[in-house]
Amino acid sequence: MEKTLNFDRYPQQPHGGKLVNQVVPADKVKAEIERARTLPSIRVDLEAVITIEMITTGVLSPNKGFMNEDDYKSVLESGRLANGVIWPVPLSFAPTGERNKEIIKSLSVGSEVALTDSHNEPVAILSIEDIFDYDKEERARQLFGTTDRNHPGVDSIYRRMGDVSLGGTLHLLQRVDWGPFEKLRREPKDTWHLFYEEKKFNSVAGFITGANPLHRGHEYIHRNALEGVDGLFLQPLVEMAKREYVRHEYRMLAYRNVLDTYYPKDRAILSPLRVTYIFAGPRETILHALIMKNYGCTHALIGRDHAGIGSYYDKYASHSIFDQFSPKEMGIDVRLFHEVFYCTRCASHATSETCPHDDRFKLTISGTGIREMLRYGIMPPKEICRPESVLSAMQGVQPKGLGEDGEAIQPVSKVIQGMFPYYTKYTRLGGMLRKEPLDPATLTVRDLEIASHDARHHAGDVYTGVYTEYTAVVDHNRSMQPSWVEDARQALRFQQERIISDLEEKLEQAPDEASDEFMYQDKKEVERELESARNLLGDIPSVICRERLETRTWNVLPYKRYRGADKE
Repeated sequence: MEKTLNFDRYPQQPHGGKLVNQVVPADKVKAEIERARTLPSIRVDLEAVITIEMITTGVLSPNKGFMNEDDYKSVLESGRLANGVIWPVPLSFAPTGERNKEIIKSLSVGSEVALTDSHNEPVAILSIEDIFDYDKEERARQLFGTTDRNHPGVDSIYRRMGDVSLGGTLHLLQRVDWGPFEKLRREPKDTWHLFYEEKKFNSVAGFITGANPLHRGHEYIHRNALEGVDGLFLQPLVEMAKREYVRHEYRMLAYRNVLDTYYPKDRAILSPLRVTYIFAGPRETILHALIMKNYGCTHALIGRDHAGIGSYYDKYASHSIFDQFSPKEMGIDVRLFHEVFYCTRCASHATSETCPHDDRFKLTISGTGIREMLRYGIMPPKEICRPESVLSAMQGVQPKGLGEDGEAIQPVSKVIQGMFPYYTKYTRLGGMLRKEPLDPATLTVRDLEIASHDARHHAGDVYTGVYTEYTAVVDHNRSMQPSWVEDARQALRFQQERIISDLEEKLEQAPDEASDEFMYQDKKEVERELESARNLLGDIPSVICRERLETRTWNVLPYKRYRGADKE
C-alpha cells in the first residue's frame, strides 16, 4: 500500500518543491520490462544502477533523469540548474565501450533506450532528450578544481566516462538487491512517512558519513544535535570509495553496535545511503545537504572536512561554500561543526570554539588515524573510538596489517603526530615540555605503542588529579578524604620539622669558617640548608585540623530559620 505524504503540513519540503517519483507502478512493471527488452540497450555497472535508483526514488529531486547540456553546463559553471535552482554536481550518463558507442550512434532525441544490469536484465528506461559531447578536462577543472589524475574523482572521469553524454528522463523498472543492507533500506517516501506521520517529529537532523567507522567526534556532533531536534537520521555511505577504507558492511555494523548501547532508540534512526563517492569536496557537501533535505531532514550536520580528500581542498572549504547560497535557497538549516578532539584537561570532547587548552592535553580524533592504528594492530583510546565500533572496524579495515616495510598506508610518524599531538613536544600527556622535541623522522612503532599506552591508561588522570587536589582542600567532611593521605602528610610535616630542628641546632654550632670543607660545614652553608628545608616544609600540604574546619562554618541566623521557620 502506497504511503500517503502530506507535504503541506510538514516542516520541510523536497528540494525544488516536489519529491520526484520515477518508479514504474507495480501494475505496469511486467509490461514495461517486456517492452524494454525490445528497445536498444546499454549495459550499466552497479555504480550507475545506484545513481539511477537515487534519481528515480527522489533522493536527487528535482532531477528526473540525466542532465541535458544546458543543465550540465550551468551546474559546472554556477552550481545551479539552468532554471536557477541550486544543484552542485552534474548528473551525467556517458557510457564507455565500443558496443555502447554503436548504440549511441543509433539514438536520437525522442528515442528510448533500456539500461540493463550485468545479467542483462532491464533496470530502467531512458527517454532521450539530449545528446551532446563534453570536455573531460573542463569537467574536472570545474567540478574538482584540479585536473590531477591522482585525484580519484578526476581519475574516474577518464576511467569511467565515455565521450558522449545522454540526457533524458528515467523510469525505474526494478531495484537492485542491497544484500546485507536491504533490511535497513529506506527511500525518501519511507523517511518522510516515518518522521512526520508515524513519529510526529517537528525536526530531524541528518548526518552523512563516509569511509570511517563511527567515532567519538561523530558522536559529539550527534549529541549536540539531539539537544535541539526531535530526531537524528544517520546515513553511512555504503559504497567503497578507496581500497584503503573500512569496508561498508563493517562500518554499518559499527554504527549498529554503538547505537544499540549509547543512543536513544526512539530518536536515532540508521539507514544506509547508497551514493557513489564523487570526491568533490565542498560541492559534494552541498549535494549531501540537499540529499538530507530530500529525505525529509530539517537540519544538516556538517563536520570539518566533509567529503574532502587529501590536500586538494581547504580545511574548512566544506563550511565556507555555504556562504555562496542563502539559507532560504538551501531550504535546510545547516549546522557546521569544527574539528572535534578530546581534551584531558576539560575531561570532555570539545572543539577549538569551546576549549582553551593546548596540544599538551589533546587527543585528536581522526578517521584516517583510526584506520591506521587498526592496521598497526592497536585499538584506539576509548576517548577516540568506542570499543563497540572498533570491534567491527578492526575486522573490516583494508588492507589489514602492515606492508613489507613494516609501515601501514601512512608512516607511523604521521599517525602519531595526527592522533597524539603532544607526543613529540611533551614528556607525556599533560606533561612538561621535552628538553628537545622528538624528530618525527625517528619515530617508530614503539613510539606509537608508548603514546597509545599513555592515552589509554592516563587520559583520565589529568582532570582526576585536578579534582583530587580541590577535594583535598574543599571537603569539610573529612570522611570523604583517604585517611592514609592525611596520615602521610602529617608524617611528612613531622619528619621535616624534625630535620629543621636539628639544622637549627647545627647552625648554632657552625663556625664562620670550616676547618675542613670535606668534613665540616661553615655557617653560611648551614644557613642555606636550613632555608631549603624550611621551603620544603612550606611545600608540604597542610593537614586540615578540626579547629580550622570549624572556622569555615557559621550562620548569622538560627539554622531552623533557613528552613522557613520564621515563627517561634
